Amino acid sequence: MSSFTTILLLAGAGVLVAGLFYTWSFGKAQKRSDANLDSQIPGAVQEHAYIRNPVFLTYIIVLSIALLFVVYFAVTTARY
Repeated sequence: MSSFTTILLLAGAGVLVAGLFYTWSFGKAQKRSDANLDSQIPGAVQEHAYIRNPVFLTYIIVLSIALLFVVYFAVTTARY
C-alpha cells in the first residue's frame, strides 16, 4: 500500500471514529432532555440551511474523497 492510500485510510477512519463519538454524545444529550419537543434551530443554520446541513456536508466530503480515489488510481495505473 502506498503512503497516499495509507493517509487516506487513516483520515477516513478518523472521520468515522469522530462521527461515532459525536453521534453517541448527541444521542445521550437527547435522552437527558426532559422535553419531547425539538430544540430551536440556531440562527446561523437558519440563514444557511444548505451549507450548514451535515447531511449535505457528508455527501460533499464523501464524493470528494471518492473522486480523489478515482483520480489517484487513474493516474497510477495509466500506461503510457
